[in-house]
Amino acid sequence: MNSNKTSSIILGISLILGLSCLGWLLANAALQYKAFERTVKVKGLSEKEYQADVVIWPIQFTLADNNLQSLYNDAEKNTRIIVQFLSENGIATKDITPSAPSITDKLAQQYGNNSGSPFRYTAVQTVTVYSQNIESVRNVMGKISELGKKGIVITGNGYASQTEYLFTRLNEVKPKMIEEATRKARAVAEKFAADSDSTLGKIRKASQGQFSISPRDNNNPQIKKVRVVSTIEYYLSD
Repeated sequence: MNSNKTSSIILGISLILGLSCLGWLLANAALQYKAFERTVKVKGLSEKEYQADVVIWPIQFTLADNNLQSLYNDAEKNTRIIVQFLSENGIATKDITPSAPSITDKLAQQYGNNSGSPFRYTAVQTVTVYSQNIESVRNVMGKISELGKKGIVITGNGYASQTEYLFTRLNEVKPKMIEEATRKARAVAEKFAADSDSTLGKIRKASQGQFSISPRDNNNPQIKKVRVVSTIEYYLSD
């Protein structure tokens, strides 16, 4: 009888100790988990300026005539003059692409009052320069008025005639810019951790963000500003 009583006491004490230990372990684990979830989210910016490496320059001119055949002949003549002008000023022939003229017959239009126009047909012709030699192309742009002296009416106000500058080497500069953005983000996180008497841990989550390419300013569209913002979340510990 005494043996059974002693066994029961020992079992009871063991259960109490076991439950106590379990409770302590669970409480400690909860505290550790809570500490593990302490984080800080920061952003790092990398911004660089690069020269564009491709220029697309549409040279557009207009013609008007009452004779369709004469209109086509004049369009071909002006195109030859423009191509010759570009070639003489150092633009490679392979970089010059004339398009077919766009002809409008005003009498065939269903809407609009064209009675005041002296010409039935109008033509819009575009000669496009697509080149990686940006400096040479920009030098020729400054001489475009010479075409006006040869009787060619250059139009430059429409969207289709706007010059574009492209930066196509993004994949080359991506790694260094991401590295810089990440380094700056970590510097901010370390400052935050130091100010809060914490220790910066590993990365919990990271988002590279999107690269954006824009002209540096309106006067220098050939200089591109490349920008990326990385968002990184770090663990914190005491």
